[in-house]
Amino acid sequence: MKRRNFIGGAAGVAAALSTRVAIAQPARSRTLRLVPVTALTVLDTVFSTSLVTTSHGWTVYDTLFGINRKGEIKPQMAAGYTVSDDGRTYTIPLREGLKFHNGEPVRAQDCIQSLIRWSSRESVGQSAAKFVDSWGVSDDRTLKITLKRPVSIFLEAIARGGASIPFMMPEHIAKTDAYKQITETIGSGPYRFVDKEYVSGVLGVYARNPDYVPRQEPADLTSGGKVAHFDRLEWHTIPDSATAAAALQSGEVDWYEQVQPDLVPLLRRNPDIRIGNANPSLFNGIMRFNSLQPPFNNPAVRRAVMLGVNQKDYMEAITGNDSTAFRECKALLPCGTAFGRELGGPFMPADLGKARAALKASGYNGEKVVIISPSDVPTIGPFAEITHDLLVKMGMNSELVSTDWATVAARRVSREPVDKGGWSIFHTWAPSSIISTPVDSFALRGLGATGWAGWFGDEKIEQLIQTWVVADSAEDRAAAADAVQLRAFEMVPFINIGQFQIRSAYRKDLTGIIEGTGAFMWNVRRV
Repeated sequence: MKRRNFIGGAAGVAAALSTRVAIAQPARSRTLRLVPVTALTVLDTVFSTSLVTTSHGWTVYDTLFGINRKGEIKPQMAAGYTVSDDGRTYTIPLREGLKFHNGEPVRAQDCIQSLIRWSSRESVGQSAAKFVDSWGVSDDRTLKITLKRPVSIFLEAIARGGASIPFMMPEHIAKTDAYKQITETIGSGPYRFVDKEYVSGVLGVYARNPDYVPRQEPADLTSGGKVAHFDRLEWHTIPDSATAAAALQSGEVDWYEQVQPDLVPLLRRNPDIRIGNANPSLFNGIMRFNSLQPPFNNPAVRRAVMLGVNQKDYMEAITGNDSTAFRECKALLPCGTAFGRELGGPFMPADLGKARAALKASGYNGEKVVIISPSDVPTIGPFAEITHDLLVKMGMNSELVSTDWATVAARRVSREPVDKGGWSIFHTWAPSSIISTPVDSFALRGLGATGWAGWFGDEKIEQLIQTWVVADSAEDRAAAADAVQLRAFEMVPFINIGQFQIRSAYRKDLTGIIEGTGAFMWNVRRV
C-alpha cells in the first residue's frame, strides 16, 4: 500500500494552510503542540473508546489509582486503601487538596458516581460491578465499597480500566446516562479543557491547572507525580500525513503522535527529531463484525472469513514492509501476554480455498456487506481495503465506504441494517496493555446489547470469563482463559489481524515523554 494524500482539492489545501497559520503562535517555549492520532470530536471518555478521547481524558481527569511499569497498583487520587478481614469491603480515603477545575472540592460522592457510570458501560467495569453489593461513602473524603464476595480483580479493574478509563468527574456530570454524551468537561487533572477555544475535529486547547497538586513520587506510567510543565497545550488535527510530518520538521508542531510508516525513514534522518513508540506493548489489529445484522449474524459466515485472513497482508500494508515492526499472532488474546497462547492455528490457515468452500456451506445468500473505513487513519484505513479484496475473492457482495474516523465512530453505533445507514465490518486496533485478559478484552466479550459496537452476545463466553474471574489459582485461570479463546474461535466475535508497532515522532528538545496507552501530557518538558 502506498501512502495516500487525504487532503484533496482547494478546500483541503485551504484547510491545511489555515491549520499551519494557527500553529504559528508566540510563546513557543510554554506551549506544547501535538498532532493527535485522529481528530478530537468526542469528549466523553465513557461514551467513546477512541484513543484520542482517552488521551483527552488523561489530560483533563485523574484516577483513584494508577498503574506503574511493573503493573503494580498505586494510589493516585486515593491516599491509600484498606480491605476488611473478609476481603469484601474497600475503604478508600482521598488525599487532601483535590479540586475540580470549577474550584469545587473532589468528594467521595463524585468518585462513587463516576465509578457507577463507568462500570455501567465498560466491559471490565460491568464484570466488577456484578460483585458490588453497595457503592457507598463513609464521609465526603472516604469511599466505602462493599462486595458480595472477595474478588481479586476488583481493585485492578478500577485502577486500570479497559477500553475506557474510570476517570473521576463531578457527581452532577457523572449522573449522565452512560449511553448519552456529557455536556461539560470538568476534571481535576493536571490540565483543564479550554472549551471556548475548542473547534471539534480541528483544535483542542488545554491550560495548566494551577490548583493541581501532583503526588511526590516520580511519574511512572499512569501513577506518580503528574507534573504539568507547559502553560498551554494545543492539539492540531492535520489529516494529511505529509503535511503533519513537514510541520514537525519545521518546528511548527512538537509531537506527531502516530507517524505513517513510509514517513519514518525521512523523519529519522532529521537530527532535530526523535523516533519513539506510540505504545511499547504493541497494537493488535481487529476486524469487528456486526453480529446483529446479516450476513454476520451467522457465526458460520464469520468463521469462513477467518479461514481466509492472511495476517501478513494486513501487517505489511501498515508497517511499510518493515518485518521488525510486526508479528503474526494466531491468538485472540495478545501474544506476549500471560494468556495469549496461540491456539488459533487450525482456525486461521490463511487458505482462500477453504474460505470459499466454508462460505458456500454457510448459507450465505449474497447479502450486502458494508465495510466502513477511516481513510484519515493510516494505521487502520488499509485494513479495510485488504478485507474488501478478500471478501470479493471469496464471492461476497462487498462495498467499501471510506470516510474519516469521526464518521466511522458515529456510524458504528448504528444497529440498523446496511440499507438504513448501518454497517457490517469495521477495523481498529487496541494496545496489548488494555486487552490482555479475558475480562478486559472488549472485542472478545459476549455481552450482547450492553457490549462493544458489533454487539456480539454469547452466554458461554461470559460464563467462562466468570470462571476466570473467580479462579483461585494461576493454573485454573490459565485453563479458563484457554477455554474462552477456544469458544471465541468457534463463535468469532472478531478476527485478530496481527500485532504491530506504531512509531511516534517528536522534537529532540522534548524530554520526559512517557510511552504508554495514550498521549500523556504530564512529565513532558522542553530543554
